[in-house]
Amino acid sequence: MTTLLVTHASATGHDTGDGHPEQPDRIRHVLKALEQPVFAQLQRVAARTATLDQMARAHPRAFVEAVLRAVPEQGFRSIDADTILSPGSGAAIADAAGAVITAVDAVAGGTAANAFCAVRPPGHHAESTRAMGFCLVNNVAIGALHARAAYGYRRIAVVDFDVHHGNGTQDIFWNDPEAFYASTHQFPNYPGTGARREQGAHANVVNVPIRPGGGGDPFRAGFMDEILPALTVFKPDFILVSAGFDAHKDDPLADLHLTETDFAWATASLVKASRELCGGRLVSVLEGGYNLDALAESVVAHVQTLQEAGHEAGA
Repeated sequence: MTTLLVTHASATGHDTGDGHPEQPDRIRHVLKALEQPVFAQLQRVAARTATLDQMARAHPRAFVEAVLRAVPEQGFRSIDADTILSPGSGAAIADAAGAVITAVDAVAGGTAANAFCAVRPPGHHAESTRAMGFCLVNNVAIGALHARAAYGYRRIAVVDFDVHHGNGTQDIFWNDPEAFYASTHQFPNYPGTGARREQGAHANVVNVPIRPGGGGDPFRAGFMDEILPALTVFKPDFILVSAGFDAHKDDPLADLHLTETDFAWATASLVKASRELCGGRLVSVLEGGYNLDALAESVVAHVQTLQEAGHEAGA
């Protein structure tokens, strides 16, 4: 089996306006980088569109309906100062969530070793009833709850290495004893959440804040000393990754100093954990990353590591 790449043409139709960091060129750079010969064996499929019922597993149905109703027929509409809707946003929202569902289906069904979802808008800041931080609905939470509803994988884990804390995923999973959320992130930083004391209602949340200026050493220590041991104790049936690459040293929106090597190391660590704990079932979902070259190079390191794991699994 090989790694699956899931994306959606509507990603570039989500227009956030001139100068916005979460721009359509992000997905263009990612997909161009994944055209390199080393990725010739990637399976590539287009996302299926998520249904309202599927998105409503992670959000109240009325909230999802309100977000989709807010999509303007022309021009732009602001949810907040950072979170913008345009006429193409509705399709992008449903297809981004649908990409994660498509990937979960493939990995659960045994037709892919693992998967990477190249999607936008991102999702990990979208709380149960609040869109914010460039995020409209929570793609990774929708995929996680699909794995549970469609395949009976009760214990679902999300590990998030975006530079910003995934307050939305934490919010959705906070009271769920069979869901696990772990995050490395710069702290203090947007959105202001992610302190160590935030541990979930069932000790099911692990936050590893890293001080501004931190690099690979505290990042790797957080994985080795805190996240991976907690993940092992949790014993997930399925692992999803919120793969944000804005902790890169060249990213303009934060101040951590990771490199492509750090992202590859984290990916390999999570793949190893997935093999040991849940039969290798792992789906990764693009979140942040706003220096276009650093984003593309980091995704290459991430997907190449996933692909190598897929080849080993099929050997």
